[in-house]
Amino acid sequence: LYDNALLARFYAHLWRRTGSGLARRVAQETCAWMIAELRTPQGGLASALDADSDGTEGTFYVWTPAQLTEVLGAADGQFAAETFSVTTAGTFEHGSSVLQLRADPADAGRLARVRAALLAARQQRTPPARDDKVVAAWNGLAIAALAETGLLLDRTDFIAAATAAAELLASLHLSAGRLVRTSRDGVAGSSAGALDDYACVAEGFIALFGVTGEPRWVRIAGELLETALSRFGAGSGAFYDAADDSEQLIYRPADPADGPTPSGTFAVAGALLSLAALTGSARHRDAAIAALGLVPVLVGRYPRAAGWGLAVAEAALSGPAEIAVVGAPDDSRTAELHKAALLAAPPGAVLAVGDGSDSPIPLLEGRGLAGGQPAAYVCRDFACRAPVTEPELLRAALAS
Repeated sequence: LYDNALLARFYAHLWRRTGSGLARRVAQETCAWMIAELRTPQGGLASALDADSDGTEGTFYVWTPAQLTEVLGAADGQFAAETFSVTTAGTFEHGSSVLQLRADPADAGRLARVRAALLAARQQRTPPARDDKVVAAWNGLAIAALAETGLLLDRTDFIAAATAAAELLASLHLSAGRLVRTSRDGVAGSSAGALDDYACVAEGFIALFGVTGEPRWVRIAGELLETALSRFGAGSGAFYDAADDSEQLIYRPADPADGPTPSGTFAVAGALLSLAALTGSARHRDAAIAALGLVPVLVGRYPRAAGWGLAVAEAALSGPAEIAVVGAPDDSRTAELHKAALLAAPPGAVLAVGDGSDSPIPLLEGRGLAGGQPAAYVCRDFACRAPVTEPELLRAALAS
């Protein structure tokens, strides 16, 4: 799950920055795959699928030219081999290939027909088993990816899936400000949440608020981050990965380096920075900046272990930008400004959306309609420019 969640969000933002059709397709199809293959009956997202089936790795997914021809016939088999880079030598093991669609062919109808036939044939194979554990941190990453991609690509089903996963975490994994790390079949596990659980869930909830405008998600994110500060802090801006009341170990883990997923330290720095931008809290911003203190050391020695930290540092250096969009939810002009805000947002920008009435979110306080029209405010440190009512003016304000 974490691989696909991180990739989906990355490709969605690559598309909005570059217009790459490949990036758009990968973001959309990855989100659709997570929902189709990993969503549990309770609304969460399962942690993984096995790599093997029938005792062999990749059996469910890989193809040979002969198998393509057997399913599709000679002409379409050749078309599929060329389109998906399936060779006689193979790109995986034992002459088999993983399908790769690096560019869309001119004949979209033929591609759709071929994909449908291959999918139907693949369904006759033994599928890999699924690990149904719902892991809080990984679901937090997926919530952010699904919510933002849903807004960018006008996929309300993605936003609905993000909301369902968030509801599961809030109702099952969270109690009195404390998280459990996993659940399965609607039953919470016994493992206490680690720092990355608190950080990634808070990050996901803040992103979900920026898409749905539901203040509840910011409130819960704030509670999670208060626990992170009070229970995981190690002094001088550092964090432990385990809470101070967790199982007592000989060595209390504290690893700031990013791995396949963001480290707890850098993930909590990002969530703290975003919360500070929504609330104006200097305390949370200071904690975020302090947590980034190890970035220069890691970048100099192990740059691959500081990617998330560098992204958060870039956001801090750019502000981050604070974007407030106000207007009636059912007004198409509000929706246009909302989407334009995320499309044009600079690194690490936070997004708040409301209807112009009183809001518990400080960034929305005092931000009303402009001349009776939906409006967007671009702010830094809560100092805002004059509101704009047109998407092109919003894009210009965010670019300057």
